[in-house]
Amino acid sequence: MSLIEQAAKRLEQLRKAGVAVHGASAETELPLTDVGATSAEAPVSAVPPAPMVRLSAAAAEAATPPGGRAAVLSRRIEIDLAALSASGLISPDAPRSQLADQYRVIKRPLIANAMGKGVAAIKRGNLIMVTSAISGEGKSFTAINLAISIAMELDNTVMLVDADVPKPSVLKMLGVPPARGLLDVLTDENVELSQVLLRTNVEKLSILPSGTQHPRATELLASAAMVQMLDEMANRYPDRIIIFDSPPLLMTTESRVLASHMGQVVVVVKAESTVRSDVKHALAAIDSCPVKLVLLNQARTVTQDGYGYGYGYGYGYGYGSESA
Repeated sequence: MSLIEQAAKRLEQLRKAGVAVHGASAETELPLTDVGATSAEAPVSAVPPAPMVRLSAAAAEAATPPGGRAAVLSRRIEIDLAALSASGLISPDAPRSQLADQYRVIKRPLIANAMGKGVAAIKRGNLIMVTSAISGEGKSFTAINLAISIAMELDNTVMLVDADVPKPSVLKMLGVPPARGLLDVLTDENVELSQVLLRTNVEKLSILPSGTQHPRATELLASAAMVQMLDEMANRYPDRIIIFDSPPLLMTTESRVLASHMGQVVVVVKAESTVRSDVKHALAAIDSCPVKLVLLNQARTVTQDGYGYGYGYGYGYGYGSESA
């Protein structure tokens, strides 16, 4: 078989596997020969340029796995964007909204810190944990909206990790069936990240589910394997930002362990509901994290005529460093 015939055959295999070719959006370009098409039929001088195959972040991650293992393409899922918008979440194809504008403001300092453009360089600045003091404050809603909003950026890609291992909710909120994920990678050395990472129809957004529940989840999140995985996540793609939906700080120990590895932590506080002492205790629990931000959720503002109203779907925003 000639080199051209081999290339055409490999190209067709990649198309069937769901890898976007040429016109698709991508973070990484790999020559076809880099993903398995090689030939010794012709001398080097006679080998024509290999076709360029554009891979999404998840596909590129699978095509060049650590340790040289066989490439495994991440599974692609479809998120119902109409249902996403109807549920009050940001949808990339929805008309401009007040909620979307609010998250444009919220994400800006986080992206600057993640990309090393803040006041000072932050170790693992592209690892951002979204949490709260107690449950019911809207942290998962915030994590999903933040991830989708950042995915709409021209220069960044996003991985959304459901790290709320005691009570995962990201897949359910997105209308996606349960799947293997983070804990499966940590407990089974034969499971690669690329095998459980979900590519989505939201351009530049991939999802890592929490995975199969485990009684020693806290120890797994504190393990050397987890630290190694976080280092790889943080350093593999310089334009990628990883958002972690974490358990509440005052209700579990997993979130405190996870926070110790993060560059930035966003603490969601429900306006006119969360007790000030709970917020202070939550912030004290993550005191070692380089950047701590407080996002005021369900905030109300007052118009010039004195009447209050809620920002889109009742969600507002605000930042603080030490107090709510």
